[in-house]
Amino acid sequence: MLTLRADDIRLACRAGSWQQALDAAFDTLSSAGLVEQGYRQGLLDRESQSSTWLGNGIAIPHGTPASRDAVKQTGVRVLQFPEGVEWHDGNRVYVLVTIAAQSDEHLDILRSLTHVLDQQGVAERLAQADTAEAVAELLSKPVVRPRLDRETLCLGYPGEDLLELGVAGAQRLRRLGLVEADFVAGLVTQQPTPLGRGLWLYSSDRGVVTPALSLVTSSSSLQHQQQPVDAVLCLASQGQASRPLMDAILALLDESRGVDQTPISLRELDADTLLARLAGESADTASCRVRVLNAHGLHARPAKVLVQKARESGLTIQLRPADGGGQPVSATSLTKVIGLGARRGQQLVLSARGEGAEQALERLAAAFEEGLGEEVEAFEESRRSPQINDEAAEVAEAPAVDTPFTAAAASPGFAVAPIFVLRTPSFDYPQTAADAAEQHRRLAAAIAEGRVQLRALIESTAGGEVAAILSMHEEMLSDPELEQAAVEGIHEGLSAEAAWWRAIDTAACAQEQLADRLLAERAADLRDVGRRVLGVLCDVTLPTPPSSPYILVTDDIGPSDVARLDTGLVRGIMTARGGATAHSAILARALGIPAVVGAGDGVLALANGAELLLDGESGRVVVEASAERRDRFVARMESHEREAALAWESRFEPAMTADGTRIEVVANLGNTAHARDAVSRGAEGIGLLRTEFLFMAQAEMPDVEAQQALYREALDALDGRPLVARTLDVGGDKPLSYWPVPREDNPFLGLRGIRLALTRPQVLRDQFCALIKVAEGRPLRIMLPMVKDVAEFRAARQIFDEVIEELAVTADGEALQLGVMIEIPSSALLAPTLAAEVDFFSVGTNDLTQYTLAIDRGHPQLSAQSDGLHPAVLRLIEMTVQAAHAYGKWVGVCGELASDRQAVPVLLGLGVDELSVSARQVPMVKTRLRGLTMDEARRQAQLALAQPTAEAVRSALEDQA
Repeated sequence: MLTLRADDIRLACRAGSWQQALDAAFDTLSSAGLVEQGYRQGLLDRESQSSTWLGNGIAIPHGTPASRDAVKQTGVRVLQFPEGVEWHDGNRVYVLVTIAAQSDEHLDILRSLTHVLDQQGVAERLAQADTAEAVAELLSKPVVRPRLDRETLCLGYPGEDLLELGVAGAQRLRRLGLVEADFVAGLVTQQPTPLGRGLWLYSSDRGVVTPALSLVTSSSSLQHQQQPVDAVLCLASQGQASRPLMDAILALLDESRGVDQTPISLRELDADTLLARLAGESADTASCRVRVLNAHGLHARPAKVLVQKARESGLTIQLRPADGGGQPVSATSLTKVIGLGARRGQQLVLSARGEGAEQALERLAAAFEEGLGEEVEAFEESRRSPQINDEAAEVAEAPAVDTPFTAAAASPGFAVAPIFVLRTPSFDYPQTAADAAEQHRRLAAAIAEGRVQLRALIESTAGGEVAAILSMHEEMLSDPELEQAAVEGIHEGLSAEAAWWRAIDTAACAQEQLADRLLAERAADLRDVGRRVLGVLCDVTLPTPPSSPYILVTDDIGPSDVARLDTGLVRGIMTARGGATAHSAILARALGIPAVVGAGDGVLALANGAELLLDGESGRVVVEASAERRDRFVARMESHEREAALAWESRFEPAMTADGTRIEVVANLGNTAHARDAVSRGAEGIGLLRTEFLFMAQAEMPDVEAQQALYREALDALDGRPLVARTLDVGGDKPLSYWPVPREDNPFLGLRGIRLALTRPQVLRDQFCALIKVAEGRPLRIMLPMVKDVAEFRAARQIFDEVIEELAVTADGEALQLGVMIEIPSSALLAPTLAAEVDFFSVGTNDLTQYTLAIDRGHPQLSAQSDGLHPAVLRLIEMTVQAAHAYGKWVGVCGELASDRQAVPVLLGLGVDELSVSARQVPMVKTRLRGLTMDEARRQAQLALAQPTAEAVRSALEDQA
């Protein structure tokens, strides 16, 4: 097991860029004899896939699975940068925890780091630390958060004496996993401390897992040693971490009086009032409940509005979660308000004292209802009650043997292995139950056990991304609204199981209705959490996987299932449902496991042990392949590995077909900081800069100067190579917090792309101005998204012409071009009218495919059918190319199809002039082009066009391979 030592830490490092910081990190690992030269590229490759910034000034650079061969010895080195380094995602990094690992031995360090991310001021302390020991302590010491909330209250307990109340409080903490049995046993031998006003205290630091405070009130009047017993506090103490709990006890003693200052029995107070008193709110404190209506919770923009309005009141206003799950914070502190992490639908309590307090709170409550500067929708409190299906669903027919079929590609790579089908367990339980108190007890115990299981998984999981998502699951399981919804069901007569699943399924269904696909797919996480607790309630365990290598086949694997996988045995993953952006797919990519998703229910009918061929790049799968097909697949897998190595060596050579036709291979980017990396991978330019991501990273609309700085970074890195920048493409499914758009029933067919931009022409004008100014004659192509016909292009062209006239720039159709993204079928069908006026076309095959086939490419059941090699899509591309070439204009393809192994020759044969792919795909696409002739490519294109379906296209192309 790895430990972080002072000798592993380098202080006072300096770097002018994040690339230089990575170089320094590599040099430190190399000088320690931990890695070979190839690991340097592994560090860069990982950053190009996703930023390794964790938070609080910490980044954890590490290599990819492919670079593990360059690791000679597992180890960790820490570099401190007191002045900070601007990371490529815009965050500032003060400490790099650089990891070289041959397996998963480094995870102890990562588990330690997850505890420091929420510590206030830790970034500053890391930057200012002047000894290696101080840095090690900051990184290793976990943060302890005390528990005092609705779950730790036990009101109206029918105990017969003070000791029974104390034991009930201790048992409540034990069931929540906060203390061990020793704590309860030690309490029995203690003498309680009288605090006055009928309040008694038990306190111990024995067997404490997490500092916590329970409060138990009696159901009847009791006495102990001739003093009243109204309530018993049970304090699980743990040094300074218990200080907030002590403050809460003092607040309760101070505030246990009514408005007329007469003492009030704690037995008379409900949970909300007790939580208010523990938070320091007296009887004369004005307070009101508000609900967060903002789609993304109290993030920076609405929080800023709240803080401004609170400051205008001139009063001391506090804000806290209504469930008591956090200490009150000042409503005038932006960092404190954001730190609450309040979500949409969560209830908060505003409180204030003094003259005008009630009026001030009313104004703030109204501001919450109005959205705090954002357009919001009312929160739907009604709950539907979908029932979990007790009976086995009708099993679909299994895929035919030796017959290729297509799922959605989720994680690249090849796999050949027997399958293990993990079927969703059946949960059998009664729908109703008479004893509500017993059902509530069972539910609380099951939730507590679920937390224990998740914590164990987090501590043993493989990979930072896995730990982060499982931590989110732990937070979901702590959501008081989920449990409260289940409790409401119990009081309606449902069993604990039925009430819990109703709460989970209702919340998941609401999540699935969100316009943002990424957020909608998090419904799978909710159900994963729900099944965990349901499994505890029903005492259901999962079957044990094989001890030899296998491909996992399951309905829709949850992140916690991924975390349990033995990556040494799992060769691949195939799911019946799910999308390529689901957390399970993200984790499969992070772990380097080839995966396909959305394969259909039929795969669940496959027999265990059947051999599967899985291509995570194309999504193609074959069950029980013939010897000939299997040999071809294995040969292709081995060839792919050799080809990848050769492709890297020749990445800077032009993409020239075997018979001399030149094709540009460029990169897709969402961050200008990655342009230099794209060039280092052999990209001959940028074929799609998604400028909306630059806007999404800003707290407010960036002005011309701010945009110039961002675009200059890309153009400078390109060093004369062309840049294709897509203008702002936001709308209903990709909202900007500072440009709210009314919710639409179908945002993909609504106000987005060029349609939205034309509603605020100044935004488009500013973007044109920034791009043209910073180009300074360098090759710039500006691309308009979501154009349906020439009228929309002309409207944008008029603004473009006005800008170049103001800037005295000549639009020569060479260095400066204005084109259209072909992603709506109407623009492809009308390509001849557009081609006469545009400078170029770039085909966005992702959206063009989903609009042509009427399939949401993120749909959990249909996504595998959204295939850009469908002949209908190919015919639209052919029409586009023919129209463009008739007017001497060039055509690029910038969707996922451009890097599809089978699609590359087809696109070449259709006459496409440019392929824009993810940066890491550039070397391989170039290599594939060099192995083709134009005659061969045209034959493959005509073969594809002659097929009736996408499946037939892929089968025909494979037979020709």
